Amino acid sequence: MSHPTTSPLAAPAAALPTASVEAARRRSAELEDEVRADPRRFRVLTGDRPTGPLHLGHYLGTLANRVRLQRAGVELFVVVADYQVVTDRDVAGDVRGHVRELLLDYLAAGIGARGGAGTAGEPPATIFTHSAVPALNQLMLPFLSLVSVAELQRNPTVKAEAAATGGRGMSGLLLTYPVHQAADILFCGANLVPVGQDQLPHLELTRAVARRFNDRYGAGQALLSEPEALLSAAPLLLGTDGAKMSKSAGNAIALRDDEDTTARLVRSARTDADRHITYDPAHRPEVASLLLVAALCSGTSPEALADEIGDGGARRLKQVVTEAVNEHLRPLRERRRALAADEGYLRAVLAAGNAHANAVADRTLRTVQEAMGMTY
Repeated sequence: MSHPTTSPLAAPAAALPTASVEAARRRSAELEDEVRADPRRFRVLTGDRPTGPLHLGHYLGTLANRVRLQRAGVELFVVVADYQVVTDRDVAGDVRGHVRELLLDYLAAGIGARGGAGTAGEPPATIFTHSAVPALNQLMLPFLSLVSVAELQRNPTVKAEAAATGGRGMSGLLLTYPVHQAADILFCGANLVPVGQDQLPHLELTRAVARRFNDRYGAGQALLSEPEALLSAAPLLLGTDGAKMSKSAGNAIALRDDEDTTARLVRSARTDADRHITYDPAHRPEVASLLLVAALCSGTSPEALADEIGDGGARRLKQVVTEAVNEHLRPLRERRRALAADEGYLRAVLAAGNAHANAVADRTLRTVQEAMGMTY
């Protein structure tokens, strides 16, 4: 779930008891088997906030997984969470431009979208924006009535973000952000949500909202389904400065970067003074992250790459990483350049996604209003 994968608002990994996390891991493994056996039974909700260009970490951590699931036959709903841009900032910035960049990254990465050129046998992905689907956002009102202020304040993401404000007042949108995520998931009937371990509390709140609504208004019927977590094994990749790879930190290789920019960014990456290259994440995190990037891009293991580089030092390591990244991203970048030249195509994809999301959201809102006796 970049927004629900997705959000850049990070919650502490210790938010759930170890036993709960282990149970989630076991169930996630079972779900992977179920997806392989009957992918058409599943609908996934995922997405991102349009706050800047997607980078290599996004691609290796979430985008490639979305493409994998779609190619397996799973239906994708991908939210471009434009309303969530202002959860933690005063101005939205160039949202229109960032939405376009996200759309380009999605399509170039291989997501086959409704309204676009999909692949035969794959269900088309519905790519849509928050602001274009009024019924989705209207669902927040009844859903908010099902949770307490104390529950929202205890949410790990809300707590972490509030602590990071340095005394600045928290917006109401940030406080209610977990319920907005619940609406994202429940409006389309998503029954599977790819998440990292830190996002499990968000999904638990979504499940609680669905359960409470059904108990209060369902008269024994499961009007809203409780989604399950598909835990991702997203790699922890460091940026060129040795900190977490981030859009806002300027320490990442954007998917839209050219090969020369990629080479320059890799050359600037931090390593260490030991010339002999080994894969040791605990003691040599910067070197290990570079090895992992190259391994993921070239289809080998970081240990094998380390053995191959040996005493070649940081210079050889960075050459290997640059070659692997540029080779792996070359087809994506070529597709992206071609797509960027066709504005009509991009508009058609987003229009088709928004139209389908609206139809689905209207049906769900109608179901909710009928259950609450609010149809007039």
